[in-house]
Amino acid sequence: MGEESLKRRKGREDGQSVQSHEPPAMNLQKQAKLFLFPSGPCMGLISGICMIVGTIIGSGIFVSPKSVLANVEAVGPCLTIWAACGVLATLGALCFAELGTMITKSGGEYPYLMEAFGPIPAFLFSWTSLLVTKPSSFAIICLSFAEYASAPFYPGCDPPQAVIKCLAAAAIVVITIVNSLSVKLGSYLQNFLTAAKMIIVTVIIVSGIVLLAQGKTDNFKDSFKGSKISVSSLSLAFYNGLWAYDGWNQLNYITEELKNPYRNLPLSIIIGIPLVTVCYVLINISYFTVMTSTELLQSQAVAVTFGDRVLYPASWIVPLFVVFSTLGSANGTCFTAGRLVYVAGREGHMLKLLSYISVKHLTPAPAIIFYGAIAIIYIIPGDIDSLINYFSFAVWIFYGLTVLALIVMRFTRKELKRPIRVPIIIPAIVTLVSVVLVLAPIISAPELPYLYCTLFILSGLVAYALFVHCQFSWAQKISKPITMHLQMLMEVVPEEDVTE
Repeated sequence: MGEESLKRRKGREDGQSVQSHEPPAMNLQKQAKLFLFPSGPCMGLISGICMIVGTIIGSGIFVSPKSVLANVEAVGPCLTIWAACGVLATLGALCFAELGTMITKSGGEYPYLMEAFGPIPAFLFSWTSLLVTKPSSFAIICLSFAEYASAPFYPGCDPPQAVIKCLAAAAIVVITIVNSLSVKLGSYLQNFLTAAKMIIVTVIIVSGIVLLAQGKTDNFKDSFKGSKISVSSLSLAFYNGLWAYDGWNQLNYITEELKNPYRNLPLSIIIGIPLVTVCYVLINISYFTVMTSTELLQSQAVAVTFGDRVLYPASWIVPLFVVFSTLGSANGTCFTAGRLVYVAGREGHMLKLLSYISVKHLTPAPAIIFYGAIAIIYIIPGDIDSLINYFSFAVWIFYGLTVLALIVMRFTRKELKRPIRVPIIIPAIVTLVSVVLVLAPIISAPELPYLYCTLFILSGLVAYALFVHCQFSWAQKISKPITMHLQMLMEVVPEEDVTE
């Protein structure tokens, strides 16, 4: 009843008569799909490459260099890990390319897990993404923004944690409001911030090349001396490096938008990720042209220190553009948040309210607000390094499971067309690496957060049993009035609830 009254009220507000050729709800559905898949099936090769590069390059390259170096303690292994992370991301993305052209549905890992293993692993993925990986990613990026935004005001010392967390929370609130109120404003903001991101990356790389040409190579001598190599340290170094590459699978979330995905999906991957890898290695080389390993580890903000030593008196542009870059990543994360919820909602695997669309603004406001609220909760007790480890542990469980799904479907779903077919050794390598990345930190240096994360993922089984499989009447009685009142308060309607 609440949904119908909202629809009728929206019709009256818009001045539409009851005899309209097309009901207001039908218009809403079409416009809502424009949000969820805003560009339609018209993204070409260049757009695909730009999306990969723009999605991957964000806060990671300005935060992770310090953490990667801290785990291996030498320049040589550090640069090697950055290159190896790029290779692993490329191999993983190629596996996802086969999956994306075999099952041409948006939603990333969700439809692949559904097809290979059934609804329970797919539900656990959406459960974990909704409550762990996506919000923690949002929180990490905003904490990175806060560190760089506050660093110039505290020269020579670390900014207070209270300042960093308040700034991060403010960034989450602003980005959440912007994306809840306007699709156009969010997209315009993203375009501006992406351009700023590429400017600072270019400035750092060109500066590094100039310094190398001037003979600044002292820090690269005996580059493997004093390195600390163990299974645990390598795994944690890969966690931080792969965080900077996170987003290599984002093109699979919008497979339905790609023009000629059989050609453009793999080409975008083969061109885009190696391009990012080259940029990351060159940026790290640039850092080491002006900083020793010790100086880099002692730096409060690596890119700010680089700017102070190389670009003075114009060093202020570095923290400014890094802030733009991190805000761009955070905005992009928030902007695409509705897709996973939408796809999971089609299968009945998500809270109904979270797949609703705002009547006034045509945005998935409930999902975006929920993401923002959970991200703020993660900010309160967490720091960047612990959140990255927490995020990477959870996300690589499902990356490995998804690539394993590719191997399984080679035998169980032979009838499916595979326009792209990667050699079986590639998914086997990625699956093996995923197992090592997940198990190595637990075995060599067990910590309670890994246990909490595992228990939380498994708790999704309880939610699945209550709300999806059994659909107990008492659960429906509790959720139905809450959903109805929140729906009326927020003025949102279900996108798919349309009478033909």
